[in-house]
Amino acid sequence: VQLEQSGGGSVQAGGSLALSCTASGRTFSTHYMAWFRQAPRKEREFVAVISGSGTTITYAASVKGRFTISRDNAKNAVYLQMNSVKPEDTAVYYCAIPDTERFFSKMQDDYAYWGQGTQVTVSS
Repeated sequence: VQLEQSGGGSVQAGGSLALSCTASGRTFSTHYMAWFRQAPRKEREFVAVISGSGTTITYAASVKGRFTISRDNAKNAVYLQMNSVKPEDTAVYYCAIPDTERFFSKMQDDYAYWGQGTQVTVSS
């Protein structure tokens, strides 16, 4: 299994960025898919998670109302649209998938598959 991320980069505060993550080697249409991030000198933290059907979505309080997670099961992909970004959103962002179907978690230790990470830098 491989998760290939794309997108990210640098943007000014208030701007937008989009991240993509495509899985290969296995179909994940019934798995939750999530995004995490790790800022410099901080622990990796949960950002958002979406169920296989897309009907159950949970966001971290810090991004709710600004970020949107979505998925395309035909492409085995998950996306993160980041709007109204803030300097504190600066981090390396990771997509992640647990090994178990229909398993919901906001804990990174519950995720088996990880993308390579994408840097997002927000300047003030």
